[in-house]
Amino acid sequence: MNAPFKLPGFSVLFALVFFFASCDDGKVNFFSVDEDISLGQEITEEILNNPQDYPVLDRNQHPGAYAYMERMRDEILASSDIRHKNRFDWNVYIIDQDVFNAFALPGGNTFYYSGLIKFLDDEASLAGVMAHEIAHSDRRHSTNRLTKIYGFQIMASLLLGNNPGLVQQIVADLALTTTALSFSRDDEFEADEYAVRYLYPTQTDSRGVAYFFEKIDAEPSPGWMVYFSTHPPNDARIEAIYEKHQELGGKEGNLFQERYQAFKNSLP
Repeated sequence: MNAPFKLPGFSVLFALVFFFASCDDGKVNFFSVDEDISLGQEITEEILNNPQDYPVLDRNQHPGAYAYMERMRDEILASSDIRHKNRFDWNVYIIDQDVFNAFALPGGNTFYYSGLIKFLDDEASLAGVMAHEIAHSDRRHSTNRLTKIYGFQIMASLLLGNNPGLVQQIVADLALTTTALSFSRDDEFEADEYAVRYLYPTQTDSRGVAYFFEKIDAEPSPGWMVYFSTHPPNDARIEAIYEKHQELGGKEGNLFQERYQAFKNSLP
């Protein structure tokens, strides 16, 4: 694991001024974009070094499954609404566990549990989830939430290189209930909106996030408690997704059910 990233010659006073001057759409975020990337890389490395809690599928052993996910990712990243498409890493990972969850890290990396993938019926639904998670990274919700959850002083100590254990704590929290990256109601609505925006120009039905929630409503399961600890369901969210789709023109897209079934069958 790399040494915790530091800001050489960075005085605390200057750091405070810089942090509070870093804003996205009026939202204060004391991480810079480069620091989002560095923190995401550290958390990713910590996850990959912890196969007991995160049994990530090996790309070399499952090239077809990763090619499928990466094609979907690339179609989403073609959107003109993505601000950091050329700076963030945007790697995708499949975690082989019967867990109904997905999460996004600062700097673009996203993780999808096989339990969630197998539960869904079509590519549009998974594409909606992926676009939603990509939106969390691109809109920089992750570092906003980490700051609110762990506190300004604790996150500042991480940036200054004085809290090397925090990355391990974040990863441990993710393994338990993913509260390390729980998002606000506004963040969730924004990620839903941008998921529709990202997918609308593609051949895939851009209402996939709504289909995902509708399937959950039809087949409730205790397993969804994990996902909804960070993604609270709300009928208003489903309605807002359909409204955004109509606002963009109401174009019909494809579900791609057959090729999605083949993809699911390729997983362990």
